[in-house]
Amino acid sequence: MAGSAQAATISGAVGMTGQSDMTYRVGLGLDWDKTWLQSSVGHLTGYWDLGFTYWEAGEHTSARQSISFAPVFVYEFGGGTVVPYLEAGVGIAGFSGTHVGSRDLGSSFNFEDRLGVGLKIAQVHRVGVRVIHYSNAGLSEPNEGIESYSLFYSMNF
Repeated sequence: MAGSAQAATISGAVGMTGQSDMTYRVGLGLDWDKTWLQSSVGHLTGYWDLGFTYWEAGEHTSARQSISFAPVFVYEFGGGTVVPYLEAGVGIAGFSGTHVGSRDLGSSFNFEDRLGVGLKIAQVHRVGVRVIHYSNAGLSEPNEGIESYSLFYSMNF
């Protein structure tokens, strides 16, 4: 395993649910000080992500908020000034209610699954698109789940 500089990041995202309600997210991340699977193609690394999301009100529901925490694995392709990457993670989230937009999550406690693709620029900035799915994994009924499709930006500080 090779080490890399550990950095804290701040992030922001604007998205939309599958039901066309807006989402706004701010996050705080801490890059892992590890890399794995180093090759001529790239390497695997990751970060811890703590996020706060504001969910726009739906037709029959007031606005909601959620706090989430997830480990996120990142595969960075190549090196240089602009590095494409893929990310995936599974975490937990707490919502301010069980109804978000027009969806009934069945529980305020949910799991967060994410997939994203983006560009890391000059080792400082990241831009990309991400889909995050929330559901209670069948721990309570109903379990309609909800997704947020977003554009995001993050910066090391």
